[in-house]
Amino acid sequence: MTISKKRLKEIEAIRDEDIDYSDIPPTDADFWASAQVEMPEPKKGVFLRLDPEVLDFFKQQGKGYQTHINAVLRAYMKAHKAHS
Repeated sequence: MTISKKRLKEIEAIRDEDIDYSDIPPTDADFWASAQVEMPEPKKGVFLRLDPEVLDFFKQQGKGYQTHINAVLRAYMKAHKAHS
């Protein structure tokens, strides 16, 4: 998802004391003692033939269009795995 420069400036203008963190549970030393960094699997490069209008549609969404295509394919995969 991309963010407009205008919206980014609005977000950056928000003072820290004006941000509502009440829905975020506090973390303590015990939480961080067992925390682990899990790196995502690297993506695999493939050659994929797409209809020009499909590719154009995703490219019009802006930067990260390949990630969006992957997200759509992942959602399709999950939906079909749930029914098998």
